[in-house]
Amino acid sequence: MNRRSSVLGAALAFGVLVPVLASGCGKAGGLGGLANAVPGAGALAPCPDLSKPESILAFDFASHFKISAVAGAKLKASTAAAVELKGLSDQIDADLKAGCGGLAKDLGAAGEFKDGKGACDAAIKAIGDAKAKFGANAKVALVVKAPKCHADLDVYADCAGKCDVSATGGKVNVECEPGKLSGKCDAQCEGSCDVQAAAKCDGTCSGTCDAELKASCSGKCNGKCDGKDSKGACAGTCEGKCEGGTIQGECKGKCGGECKLKASAKCGGTCTGKCTAEFKEPKCAGEITPPKVSADCKAHCDASASAKLECTPAQVGVTATGAADVKAFATYKAAMEKHLPLVLKVSVGMGDRVGKVAGNGKAVIEGTVSSMSEIAGSAGGQAALVTGQLTACLGDTFKGAIAAAGSLQANVSVSASVSASAKGSAGGGAKGATGMSLYPQ
Repeated sequence: MNRRSSVLGAALAFGVLVPVLASGCGKAGGLGGLANAVPGAGALAPCPDLSKPESILAFDFASHFKISAVAGAKLKASTAAAVELKGLSDQIDADLKAGCGGLAKDLGAAGEFKDGKGACDAAIKAIGDAKAKFGANAKVALVVKAPKCHADLDVYADCAGKCDVSATGGKVNVECEPGKLSGKCDAQCEGSCDVQAAAKCDGTCSGTCDAELKASCSGKCNGKCDGKDSKGACAGTCEGKCEGGTIQGECKGKCGGECKLKASAKCGGTCTGKCTAEFKEPKCAGEITPPKVSADCKAHCDASASAKLECTPAQVGVTATGAADVKAFATYKAAMEKHLPLVLKVSVGMGDRVGKVAGNGKAVIEGTVSSMSEIAGSAGGQAALVTGQLTACLGDTFKGAIAAAGSLQANVSVSASVSASAKGSAGGGAKGATGMSLYPQ
């Protein structure tokens, strides 16, 4: 309560000063000749260029605002985090507006969508309306090769080293959540192997198979479907050969995609899990832990790394048996296979990471806002002036970032709802069903 009162008091005390500063603040050098407009103000510092994080990190907050080095470092990192968080939010929103919007429109939804959440809400309704046309006896199968999103550990370490002055020699030791580390492995791989070029898979294949198999198949099954002779679509388990689709299961030939290894083996592609030697070009699909960096710097680098994730695209295949309206199913199949991968990028590939980044980033930025009077207090006799100037320079940026964090969490949630709708029952009847072989890890 005391801290909130001091912040509120500072804002009220300098309510007249802030509008004057704001009129010339927000860009580097924006104050110009306003220094003489405030009696006793002295030389007022320009605001940092907030257009990109690099400019923020190059700006000397301590020197320009006459605050302590510690306060300046905190302000710099949290401002960079705010800008990165807003950029990440805009990126996710654009992906969902495109993916969900395309899905909704191809399934018959009219109008334009102002944001990703609006587009995804429309997509959920459109998916339900489309499935209602299939009939109660329809059996639909959705086979998905899940997207994989990885953050570059070397890039993260570089970010943390530049952000936190306590990092020795600009270097930090960055660790990845156990089992989520990947890269090139010149020895034995314990986990999964992404074999983009078709190779023998001693385990479970998610992708394509050039020989006999026993798996779910999103294409044409030549062999047996759930034990019955088949030469067409199979919404169950295919034993034979899958043509024109992706699989999830055992492949007796060459697998094109991801192979979940049964035991330690050589991996000719990207290994995820453990390598008996040191990984080359290490990437992390889980949570990154950089020790000995401030919470503000971690929030900045988490958001930056999330915006630069390298994601393999999802692959989606849809088959159906017993659909009453064949034309409606063909439209549904085309729409899902074209647009659902971009939605899965958010809900599956980025969802957990982005949700944590949004929550942690919001907490850090709110903490900086609540301690603004303490930051300004390190300026000594100019504390009152600095409080007003910081509010004018950075207030909108922090406010926008807090709103962006909420938008990120909402978009991750609605993207998951679209994914759930895609695997929900068809036809609305007790006999209708959608089977999904989804998100192989």
